[in-house]
Amino acid sequence: METIINEKSYACWLQYERIEDREWLENNKSRFQSIVVIGNSPILNSALNELNLGIRSMFDNEPTLYKKRVEEASIIIGIYDEIHNQFKELDTNRMEELNEESYIIKTIKNESLLLVGKSDKAVLYAVHHLLRLLQLREPIEHLDIVESPKNQLRMLNQWDNMDGSIERGYSGKSIFYENNRITKNLGRIKDYARFLSSVGINAISINNVNVWKLETKLITNEFLPDVANIADIFRSYGIKIFLSINFASPIEIGQLQTADPLDPDVIKWWKNKAEEIYNFIPDFGGFVVKADSEHRPGPFTYNRNHADGANLLANALKPYGGLVIWRCFVYNCLQDWRDRSTDRAKAAYDHFKPLDGEFLDNVILQVKNGPMDFQVREPVSPLFGALEKTNQMLEFQITQEYTGQQKDLCFLVPLWKEVLEYDTYAKGKGSKVKSIVDGSLFGFKYSGICAVSNIGDDENWTGHTLAQANLYGYGRLIWNPDLSSEAITEEWIRMTFGEDPFIIEQIKSMLLESWSIYENYTAPLGIGWMVNPGHHYGPNIDGYEYSVWGTYHFADRDGIGVDRSIDTGTGYANQYFSPNKEIYNSLDTCPDELLLFFHHVPYGHKLKTGVTVIQHIYDTHFKGVEQVDKLIKKWSTLKGKIDEARYSNVQERLILQLDNAKAWRDQINTYFYRKSGIADEKKRKIY
Repeated sequence: METIINEKSYACWLQYERIEDREWLENNKSRFQSIVVIGNSPILNSALNELNLGIRSMFDNEPTLYKKRVEEASIIIGIYDEIHNQFKELDTNRMEELNEESYIIKTIKNESLLLVGKSDKAVLYAVHHLLRLLQLREPIEHLDIVESPKNQLRMLNQWDNMDGSIERGYSGKSIFYENNRITKNLGRIKDYARFLSSVGINAISINNVNVWKLETKLITNEFLPDVANIADIFRSYGIKIFLSINFASPIEIGQLQTADPLDPDVIKWWKNKAEEIYNFIPDFGGFVVKADSEHRPGPFTYNRNHADGANLLANALKPYGGLVIWRCFVYNCLQDWRDRSTDRAKAAYDHFKPLDGEFLDNVILQVKNGPMDFQVREPVSPLFGALEKTNQMLEFQITQEYTGQQKDLCFLVPLWKEVLEYDTYAKGKGSKVKSIVDGSLFGFKYSGICAVSNIGDDENWTGHTLAQANLYGYGRLIWNPDLSSEAITEEWIRMTFGEDPFIIEQIKSMLLESWSIYENYTAPLGIGWMVNPGHHYGPNIDGYEYSVWGTYHFADRDGIGVDRSIDTGTGYANQYFSPNKEIYNSLDTCPDELLLFFHHVPYGHKLKTGVTVIQHIYDTHFKGVEQVDKLIKKWSTLKGKIDEARYSNVQERLILQLDNAKAWRDQINTYFYRKSGIADEKKRKIY
């Protein structure tokens, strides 16, 4: 077991600091003297253990645990079906209408606290909600809370490899694998499950979507016993596990000559493999599949389509209630990007829109939030709203592949909020992305949101201490997309750094401003990319590995941007519903922040602010560096107010960020000055 040096760093937002407010303590401590649990299950045991830990830590008092003496307990927790007859205070009609992950927290007549869930998983969520209220020192005298998650699947994708590395991981090595084996350090995995359950995550895939030779064997007898041990841990926190699979598994580990999804032997092989997996893990969630993209095998090899491939696997999993999560990140990375009619942004829509309605009902198409690849700014994918007959889930990236890699501060909740609130107009005004992925707009059987995780084996889990806010914020936002960025931010700060108003205000402003700051000194007006090939950190204007001579921005001596208009460009704008297609298609109405994503314009083109494109590039890149410098100064005011380990960690990251911001400023401004020949109006030094 690893040695934890800084417990605050390790505990993230579950520190359960001792309550020092004597008045609050005196008013409320009687409500936390004893606990009774109605029912028994591994998840209820987790709920009880967490509640006991929280009370013991915050009240410095060990609560008495009762088995059946409901009348003597100050906190009663249990499943609705087993408890509702004992309490007249429960509104039966209201509870019957709620889904299986819903709960109530209610103060009853004798001032006891009643935590009732529709399932044991819901009870666990109720316990975490109560503990959150305690951490935030909220009033609890007259609670009457009813909570239901808005999204059915609330998932994380680990991009971990069995050698211990993590693709796009910036927080150390994998907590799941080491030396080409599954780790024996299950304690850390248990703590991870605790963190995830505290924000309502209910599913996780535990290996990289790029499934290499060794990882293909995770679905064999060699590794399934150890996978089952991990599933046991997550199950006790209400989380189902999934595995990413190699579409060519029948060849790689099945000794077949083909992986053709319509071949009878392949169909039989996958059915037998599904039975084998469920013998080890009876509640196995299913498969995550990346196929026919970036050199990964798929049905295209056999002249089959994505529906053929997904349905092969869905049929195998269907008897067990398993799901196939089929990623829509599909494009030809070897196509000729110098051909301006070629447009990677169109690829997902072109591949999947014609197949709408052909997938089985236990297939979910996983769609990235934008048409490209988790850029700091890009439009919402037009697939949202376009697929009316096919289950969908939205994919975010918590790990900051293109947003500073957890060296630079970039709080992503405001970005995700914009995506969820985006109106697709698929069924008229009000057809927001959040209503598509929660299943309500089209009545999907399965839907939800997933994201690429940002954790590793660093002591603080996320490398940059403030990057913990992205993991916390993701869970809270997908539980309830109506929560504001400000509310989520303040919750996390108070649970992580305490109740000092000055600390809260400083960190809150840093987090909420960080996305726009990062955008200022990196990619302007929706261009994207312009990063170093391979590792994707730092500026390289023409350097992205799948581009040729700047084909992601098409800058020349006269102008910049990609013409994706309907009449003169790639036609990408036509993939949207009206009025979005018209808004994006027109130079007059296209939002400035996406201008260069949709249009090629002269450097002297004036934005809606009245500033020219070239001057905007200069101004924002100078401003971004100044803003990072202000972040450093703001953080320095907290020295001595928080523990030295976390203070130093953030300070070191901010210094790295300043160097990065200067590199972006100098390279971007120099490149476009030399390309355009237009000087900075403010006569600042451009090299």
